[in-house]
Amino acid sequence: MRKTMLSITAIMLVILSACSTSTTTSSTTAPASTTAASTAATTEKKLPRVAFVYIGVPGDGGWTFEHDQGRLMMEKELGIKATTVENIPEGPDAERVFEELAQKNDIIFGTSFGYMDPMVAVAAKHPNVKFLHATGYKTAPNLGTYMGREYQSAYLVGMAAGKMTKNNHMGYVGAFPIPEVIYTINAFTLGAQSVNPDIDVSVVWSNTWFDPATEKQAAISLLDKGVDVLAAYQDSPASIQAAAERKVWGIGNDSDMGRFAPDTYISNPKWNWGPYYVKTVKSVMDGTWKADSYFGSMKEGITDIAPLGKNVPADVKALVEKKKAEILNGTFDVFQGPIVDQDGKTRFESGKKMTDEEILGTTWFVKGIKGVIPK
Repeated sequence: MRKTMLSITAIMLVILSACSTSTTTSSTTAPASTTAASTAATTEKKLPRVAFVYIGVPGDGGWTFEHDQGRLMMEKELGIKATTVENIPEGPDAERVFEELAQKNDIIFGTSFGYMDPMVAVAAKHPNVKFLHATGYKTAPNLGTYMGREYQSAYLVGMAAGKMTKNNHMGYVGAFPIPEVIYTINAFTLGAQSVNPDIDVSVVWSNTWFDPATEKQAAISLLDKGVDVLAAYQDSPASIQAAAERKVWGIGNDSDMGRFAPDTYISNPKWNWGPYYVKTVKSVMDGTWKADSYFGSMKEGITDIAPLGKNVPADVKALVEKKKAEILNGTFDVFQGPIVDQDGKTRFESGKKMTDEEILGTTWFVKGIKGVIPK
């Protein structure tokens, strides 16, 4: 209802503005048809020009696919046709793309961590353009960041994985050694250990977001070590497909990847960016937008878990749903002590919760993870 009322209010303000302008510039009353046309034109001009920059393509079935689904929801609800630019690598070329888009857009969403510095540079030169950066941490008066608490979903998937393993050895193909990936792996491990304290998780890095060949090789290196559950943080399903070839349980990322390995699929964290994109663009339209660092929760619907696979037992599904309810009602916090790191150091005492700043600055692994974090 609030969304509807905001839209009606915005339309009425535009109509009043158009009528007022007509009165001050002409001493005669314009025909009704002319007034209607003027109002329509004014309304059209008020719609912001929106652009999205993607690290991959919507067809990746993962990260970019879910951002594109969010864009489509925004377009449908707000009547805006956005510009999309796909397959833009992180680096110097990204800055050129953002600079070009800033010349003809009012709102620009950059959907990959490595776009951070290019967006900071371009935002400084275009103070009237609103920039929104996914997963970053640098802000400015016209540059905000947005991310979701995917670690909540990862914990739940970890619980399911912990119930499915037979030999207590699991693997995880990390993308890049950045806090976003590190704390997600930590949450996955804590979830698994909550139902099976003997579990360990071996981590290797692909240093890719979407490179199926490289990611499959990284997955195979873990499968060769004998892991019987394999998770991954990349946008492609290469890892769970490699796991399926060995008849090993697989866990994807970003979007429901069950169709790629239906017989051996457990689940994976899943994004839902649509509500955020709708809310953000509307706030620009009604003049209430301010740069901030959005960190949405599962309760807000920005993150969830994909449906558990068809071969996951009913009791495991029930266990996960029970814990999900605790996360949603606020009675359970994933990163609440005691939390011990892989070197045996107590990072957080019993009952102490990690702050958002501490979560977003995570550069260490929890106990039970085998692997190093490159510096």
